[in-house]
Amino acid sequence: MSVRRADSLGGRAAIVGIGATEFSKDSGRSELKLAVEAVRTALDDAGLTPADVDGLVTFTMDTSPEITVAQAAGIGELSFFSRIHYGGGAACATVQQAALAVASGVADVVVCYRAFNERSGRRFGSGVQHREPTAEGTALGWNIPFGLLTPASWVAMAAQRYLHTYNLTPEAFGHVAVTDRRHAARNPAAYFYEKPITLADHAASRWIVEPLRLLDCCQETDGGQAIVVTSAERARDLPRPPAVIVAAAQGAGRAQEQMTSFYRDGLTGLPEMDVVARQLWRTSGLTPSDIDVGILYDHFTPFVLMQLEEFGFCGPGEAADFVADDALPLNTHGGQLGEAYLHGTNGIAEAVRQIRGTSVNQISGAARTLVTAGTGVPTSGLILGTDD
Repeated sequence: MSVRRADSLGGRAAIVGIGATEFSKDSGRSELKLAVEAVRTALDDAGLTPADVDGLVTFTMDTSPEITVAQAAGIGELSFFSRIHYGGGAACATVQQAALAVASGVADVVVCYRAFNERSGRRFGSGVQHREPTAEGTALGWNIPFGLLTPASWVAMAAQRYLHTYNLTPEAFGHVAVTDRRHAARNPAAYFYEKPITLADHAASRWIVEPLRLLDCCQETDGGQAIVVTSAERARDLPRPPAVIVAAAQGAGRAQEQMTSFYRDGLTGLPEMDVVARQLWRTSGLTPSDIDVGILYDHFTPFVLMQLEEFGFCGPGEAADFVADDALPLNTHGGQLGEAYLHGTNGIAEAVRQIRGTSVNQISGAARTLVTAGTGVPTSGLILGTDD
């Protein structure tokens, strides 16, 4: 993949299995056990066995190494294993890595997984507590003395500038929260099942870091999710309708940092997602009007609005009205705000369900889904489609 030209990966691999544990606030078991449960469930869904797997991909943050998961899940020899950095920004890139391995013949069946006790164990929302001496830690060190200690505080800087630039109020962010929770309320797997909210509820929720309120921030979850990738040819012989990987991309912008890119030319957009968007549109040949469902990474509501604008669904400052008008079915599983926070892997699973026609909030005729990974960090994205 190049930022200058289309690549040849599209259409050569597909997602054929998805599996997850329950989403909870206290799983009562190890992160390794969560990972293995998710992997086995995904393989069952794909109609495959552990013996079929020869590749594993996860996140650098994951505490369950590929060889340990392979051993515990009954997987044998591995010819491919890989990890992607940058937290939630890795989500779609794990599938891209799997697709690259399959398309090149390095592996035949690759499982991507993410598992953590992010609520009962280490809570990422608690922010900076201890950092090893790394270049990334040094970048954060410029901001910590000013009280910017948590992800919410880092995002609040950009969110405040966005509101000021476009003469908006924090209600603009509320439309994302309300939309996600409406879908979560109809999703039995969601933590906020049967718990929709209104704009008034959003406005009444307590401040976390102005202009972000509690309902602008994703929840913290214990759980695991796994995704099975194989070749498009093999996928046609498996039980489930395949979700073909039409395009996959990673992106980092100029002057990129992890969540603290405050010295860019502007703070009202997400240049890393612009890199991803350009690559996805160029490689797929699609445009925003071709997308049936958007599964956009929603750790914080303002960055959902900015993503819509970076992808060209609407103009700068127009995304709040775009969401309020339901112009694009958005986060039909409830997102990380409503279903679960699994670093975006549960969003990939929902995009697959939309292609299969099995979502609890199914969009009729959904044939193309856009999925994005974490923003504010180097990130990634996917376009999934039907096998036609």
